[in-house]
Parts: sequence; C-alpha cells; structure tokens
Amino acid sequence: MAQIELKMPKMGESVHEATIIRWLKEEGEQVKADESLLEIATDKVDSEVPSVAAGTLVKKLFNEGDVVQVGTAIALIETGAEAPAIAATPASPTAAAQVNPSPGQSVSAVASTLNPPVHSHPLSTTASSNSGNRFYSPLVRNIAQTEGISQSELDAIPGTGAEGRVTKKDILAHLEKRTTTGSTQVIQQAPSSQPVAGTAPVVTNATPTPAPATSISGDVEIIEMDRMRKLIADHMVMSKQTSPHVTSYVEADVTNLVLWRDRIKSSFEKREGEKITFTPVFIEAIARAIKDFPLINVSVDGNRILVKKNIHIGMATALPSGNLIVPVIKNADRMNLVGLTKSVNDLARRARENKLLPDEIQGGTFTLTNVGSFGNVMGTPIINQPQVAIMAVGAIRKKPAVIETPQGDAIAIRHMMFLSMSYDHRVVDGSLGGRFIRKVADYLEQFDYQREI
Repeated sequence: MAQIELKMPKMGESVHEATIIRWLKEEGEQVKADESLLEIATDKVDSEVPSVAAGTLVKKLFNEGDVVQVGTAIALIETGAEAPAIAATPASPTAAAQVNPSPGQSVSAVASTLNPPVHSHPLSTTASSNSGNRFYSPLVRNIAQTEGISQSELDAIPGTGAEGRVTKKDILAHLEKRTTTGSTQVIQQAPSSQPVAGTAPVVTNATPTPAPATSISGDVEIIEMDRMRKLIADHMVMSKQTSPHVTSYVEADVTNLVLWRDRIKSSFEKREGEKITFTPVFIEAIARAIKDFPLINVSVDGNRILVKKNIHIGMATALPSGNLIVPVIKNADRMNLVGLTKSVNDLARRARENKLLPDEIQGGTFTLTNVGSFGNVMGTPIINQPQVAIMAVGAIRKKPAVIETPQGDAIAIRHMMFLSMSYDHRVVDGSLGGRFIRKVADYLEQFDYQREI
C-alpha cells in the first residue's frame, strides 16, 4: 500500500497559511479522488480541500482550529497502489524563515520575517524542528526565535494541537502571559554576504511595545473579534509597517457621467438584466490610467520593482458581517463596459453569499474602494499588500462650481466627487502618484454623454 501526503494548498498570492475549520472525513474512512476532505479558511476566503487520490484517510496531521502553513502535509491517504510509504516531512526551519509575511501572523512575527533578528540566546535556525519527541512547526520555531524564547521555555509551553503540539495560538497566548522584564535587547540583521530580498533596515535598542492598558468597567460590552477580523487587523498593521503611506486627492466634475447613467440605466437593465452602477466606469478609468502610468501597477521585492503586465483590479466589497473582502477583476483593461458591469455585479453578489472561488480573490495589482457608498466624501485607504496603491472614490454630490464658457466664467450646479489614492512612497513619488490620480479624474470628467453601451 502507498501513502500519499495531502498538503495545504496555496490560496492566494499573499496567503501563506490557513486555518482548518472542519474535517469532513474521519480517520479510517474511504475517500474518492477530488472528494472534499476538510474546510479551511484564510482572511480572504473559505474553501474546501479535495482528496488528491482515492483511498483511505489513515492519519490527520492537524486538528480543527490549527493554523497550517501552505505546502505543509495535513493528512495521509493510503491508496491501493504498491509503492514505498511516504512519511510526512515537516518543512525545514530554514525554509520557514524565508516565508513572506501573511495576514494571519502576529505583528512581531511579520517584522521578524522581513528582518530575521539574532538574539542573545537564539534558537538555532538549522536545528531540527523536534525537541526530544516533541515536534515544533516552522512557524512556531520562527515566533520563538523572534521573541527570544529559549528551548527549555518552549518545551514548557502546554500544547493544544495534535499529539500535544504547540500551535501558533498556544505560543501567542504564552507571550501575552509572559512577564515584561523591561530589559533592552539589541536586534541585529543576520549577517549575509549578499543583500537579501525583502529585508528591512537594522533595528537597534528595540524593546517590545506593550499594548496600552485598558480599563474595563461594568458598563463595557466585550466582543471577541471573529477569525476574519483578526486576520484583517494583522494584515492592516503589516501593510502600515511595510509601506510608507502617502495620500493624494483630486476633485472631479462627473456631471457628464451622472447624466449619462441616468439616461441609459433603465434601457440597460431591460436589455442585460443587470443594473449598471458607477463602479465599472471607475474601473475602466483606472485601467486606462494604468496603461498611461504602468509604474503604478507594480510590487516591491527587496530592492527590485516588479512591473505587472496584466491589469487585475480588486474591488473592496463589504460583507453582511461588516468585514471586507476584495474580489479581483482579471484583465480589466480587456473588457468593455458591459463585461465590466457583469463581472462587478457577479463578484459582489457571490462575495456577499460567501461563494467566491480562491482564484477570484488573488492576483490583484491595484485596488479600488468606494467609500462613497457609505456617504463619505473621501478617505485615506490602506494599501492592499503586495500592491503599491489603492484608490478611494467618495460620494457624488451636487455643488456650486465655476465653469468656463466662451462667454466667460459662470457658476453652475455640478456633480462633484473626490478621489483619494494612498501609495507606497518607497517606489511611487508624489509626481507619479499625483499625475496618475489626476489622469483618472480626467477620464471621468471627459466621459462622453452620448456614449452607447
């Protein structure tokens, strides 16, 4: 009999771990090829993991609630084929140290991934992931090394994972209970003969910043963050730590666009069976502007700038729970307005119904968020890593404005809207950021009122 490893699949470009929500099969049960074995969740999407072969589920390597790194074996399936058994092999700590920061990591873990420190009593990065008979995952090892946890201290942490293993949740809970000594540690970048992509500047005299004390009295309601909110919070903090944010603003006169939509929306809905909103027009304008300024459509890898040839625009979508998800319109520059409208409506609808596929929330190169849908006139959005820019569109409001005519200037009631764009100042300077957002506004202001769709 042959044993095959079922590994945690990659669920997105910036997703490096997932939480096991529920096992759908028990050990000893027969499974079919492509039959769902378990449900997993990331900060982006929930999904099911299918079996890679027909056979028997002989071993679950992780429990429900465990956080597992992408590519790690999570189960063993025994098939009828005759072949040497394949034992589950944990990923090496050295490889784990090179993993990119993920939404689910703690702030300190994210910082250590970008700049692996060396403590006065570090855990060896080349040592085995096992201490005696106890297994430690690469993620746990990495957090322990970051926080200066000695091997004896790590061995003393109670584990709630499979076979008493210490999970990420266990070690983070231990850190919360740890008494702050107030001593100052010197954190240095690991020596290297060559620059390492993604490393951050050397930090010296750094001490962990304790969370501010919170006073809780009888008139306070305590609400625990759900899984998605915790991961979103970590992802937002990581983005702010990674990119120096700058925000530029412009005000656009979108009167022609508003009047055009009022003119065609009824006939469009009758013909296509879809309502047309302003979002597809915003996405079209952004895609056109990216073609004019391709260095907005990039990501950063250490000292390298990766220019993306495809234009994949994400649109932030509010969920009924209050959380946000960002489905992605692939190759937005290749679609006409009808195609963009259908894609926008379909992705938004399935996002609210939690029916998005993993591929539909990954690969974005630029993000649009509509703060105007909440009645806000502008916002300062946080960059959706690993992108370098995100644009917010505000509410469209009637305002008196000065317009120029051949007969002279006049004051008229116009439909005005603010655009704001946050961008990564490491690679996008004010000139590029300002010209790009102005170009988007120009495309919206020059919208043809007579345009047919």
